[in-house]
Amino acid sequence: MTDWVLLGMIGALVALLLLTVFGFAVYSGLFTEVVVSAGSPPVGSITLAYKFRVGPYGESGQLFTDGCSISSKLCSIGVYYDNPHTVAPEKCRFAIGRILSEGDAKPSEEQIKQFQKYGFKIFSFPAPSHVVMATFPFTTPLSIHLAISRVHPALDTYIKERKLCAHPRLEIYKEDRIYFVCPLARQGDFYVPEMKELERKSRAAAAEAEDAQTDITGADTMSETSSVSLEATTGSRDTSVATSILSPFPASRGREEADNRSEHSYSESGASGSSFEELDLEVTGDGEGAPGLLPDLGYAEDQEVAGKWTKEPVAAERGEE
Repeated sequence: MTDWVLLGMIGALVALLLLTVFGFAVYSGLFTEVVVSAGSPPVGSITLAYKFRVGPYGESGQLFTDGCSISSKLCSIGVYYDNPHTVAPEKCRFAIGRILSEGDAKPSEEQIKQFQKYGFKIFSFPAPSHVVMATFPFTTPLSIHLAISRVHPALDTYIKERKLCAHPRLEIYKEDRIYFVCPLARQGDFYVPEMKELERKSRAAAAEAEDAQTDITGADTMSETSSVSLEATTGSRDTSVATSILSPFPASRGREEADNRSEHSYSESGASGSSFEELDLEVTGDGEGAPGLLPDLGYAEDQEVAGKWTKEPVAAERGEE
């Protein structure tokens, strides 16, 4: 009898524990519906103190903790520039910090000096005009993990279905809500100086590589064309010599034959000349295509950067990391 009572008490405790965990998860937002929309942003212009890093997004937790340890009353913010599904973890770029002021308010000099003392930098974001956004409850540390695993896939689906250019990803932890914000315009305004410098170097390196490839391709084409022309000319000369020796025709006829052969050689060169025509067409195609692409160049670059952004599960705000 005593054994049955003991087993019953253990079962009740286990059931109570499971109910507690389940209730905690529900309170953290387990069944919260994720609604993604496009429109006006939930925040205006902000001034933030931040630290920039290149590496796995999982390392952002420590940066959130650093900011909280300086001032626990300020709102946290995370800006994620790369899509970890397409960018190697060690190459992901992000900025983590605290919001010092919003709107027309100015941060105090004391706050600025305090954050700068611990290696934070100061930067301002303008108020975005239009954004893709979603919110999630921020009631417990578990809310962060639930939000990351549920909101980002919903944002991905929304943006992909509508073919939008929305980046980078901003996570703003404000009171009891987490705001996920993706600017639809002026995305460059949300690049901190370190990110802008990396982008500038990346584009410069890509341009140099493209120029080098163009030079190599051009040299190869010229080499092949010259080789074909040389072979054709050599063949023409050999034929001319043999004809002059074997043919009983007068010199004038020899010149006529030479003229014909010369024309034939030119045709062979013309065959190789078609390579130049094809090359010219390719160059012309690029030349004609370039103006057509110019109006959309910014959008194309944005699409490339938008390959940037989503975020794998990562601890944020979190003293737990």
